[in-house]
Amino acid sequence: MAKHRAAAVEEGKGGKDTRGGKDAKAAKAAKASAAKESTARAKDPERYPLPELPSLPDDIRERILAVQEKSGFVPNVFLKLARRPAEFRAFFAYYDALMLKDGALSKAEREMIVVATSALNNCLYCVVAHGAILRIYQKDPLIADQLATNYLKASLPPRQRAMLDFACKVAVSSATIDNEDYRVLQEHGFDTEAAWDIAAIAAFFALSNRIANFSGMMPNAEFYGLGRQSLRL
Repeated sequence: MAKHRAAAVEEGKGGKDTRGGKDAKAAKAAKASAAKESTARAKDPERYPLPELPSLPDDIRERILAVQEKSGFVPNVFLKLARRPAEFRAFFAYYDALMLKDGALSKAEREMIVVATSALNNCLYCVVAHGAILRIYQKDPLIADQLATNYLKASLPPRQRAMLDFACKVAVSSATIDNEDYRVLQEHGFDTEAAWDIAAIAAFFALSNRIANFSGMMPNAEFYGLGRQSLRL
């Protein structure tokens, strides 16, 4: 997760060099993230405040530092989940297994699944954060907004449309999946293992969406502008 998300963010920011004073910069970024989240939710009590970076276990702190060094900020999901170290490790281990593996899905297609299904679950954090990563991987400043609003209206080839049809069915009505759904995927070049990948990403982010929603996780302001530079009106 750290390498995947940070690499995409670094690419979107033009590879900004943030070396030197990593601990101090990361601590400052963590405090800034906490302050922004507090401002955004000023009307609500903060039930799950973001932890201070120095208080975290070494392995978790080092992972967050690596993200901060490459992207220039600390995504709030890292800090929010870091308050429960065992769950942090399990969450990101499964994320890495799903999102970093080789397979039939491209990095952009994996992010398409995240954005489209997170929109159905009304998850602001995942739509905004992964929408930014999708814009960078796809090199398309419009795609994330299209998928988050109505993926059926997005400019997608039939293969990706079939992929999202299946993913969204997993996200909202998995009990109705049948052989016909697999047949359609196979017609578009997805074998049973690729179908598992699509479904597992949708299912994992259904969990992520719910954690983000109940915990009050808010997107970092930096995400909103990433990957939009090529847009010319």
